[in-house]
Amino acid sequence: MKILLTNDDGYQSLGIRALYDALIDLPDTEVVVAAPETEQSAVALGITLHDPLRARPLDHVGMKGWSINGTPADCVKLAISELLKDDPPDMVFSGINRGSNVGLNANYSGTVAGAIEGAMNELPAIAVSVASYDFGDFSGATRAAKFVLERIGDHQPDGYEVLNVNVPPIPADQLKGVRVTPVSQVMYREVVDSRLDSYGRPYYWLGGKMTQIESTNGGDFESTNDGYVAVTPLKIDWTSLKSLKSMRANSWEVDWMRNKDNGRG
Repeated sequence: MKILLTNDDGYQSLGIRALYDALIDLPDTEVVVAAPETEQSAVALGITLHDPLRARPLDHVGMKGWSINGTPADCVKLAISELLKDDPPDMVFSGINRGSNVGLNANYSGTVAGAIEGAMNELPAIAVSVASYDFGDFSGATRAAKFVLERIGDHQPDGYEVLNVNVPPIPADQLKGVRVTPVSQVMYREVVDSRLDSYGRPYYWLGGKMTQIESTNGGDFESTNDGYVAVTPLKIDWTSLKSLKSMRANSWEVDWMRNKDNGRG
């Protein structure tokens, strides 16, 4: 099996190194990295269109693959369509990310976006995050990644589906288990820090505070807080089937050209 590994914290992050080392120890597994040169957190599915991309080999840091001056989506796109086109990967892993990607915040995540780009190329794709910016023990996250990798053969994700894995910031031997969860109804609500520069002109720092929109028992946010690994299947097809059915049933569809031809246009 050939795994393409990316992230949004950059190729020098401790998280991607921990996941790389864990995966290459698996039998019959090849791991190739395509990761950003610099941190690309919260860039979502942004891609680079107005500047050239450059891929630099990672031999100097002891990993097989490339660092790329772009976003996580750029990295996966370039790896699949060009760098590995003669020997494509079988799967995409993204992570290990510093900080959780639970709730509605996953829409902003560069880590999740790297996995989404793999899924849009019809590959099984997994994003892995630890629910802390400071916790340096990735043993729980690598244990969760291996668990999902073992089980994914029993559940081949639907087309355009990502498994979003969030891990509590505790050692592997303290994890309570694994829960398959929905997305919690939580997100970062904006906290804007407004300042003045030395010329008296305003500038702003965007921040946020995790806020619960409505109660979600057993969601990804609650599960990681309870000491469980949260595995959440995410659909990339954003169609709201409930609204689609309701709108069709309530006369939203009109054929204007047919009405015109019948003299009612």
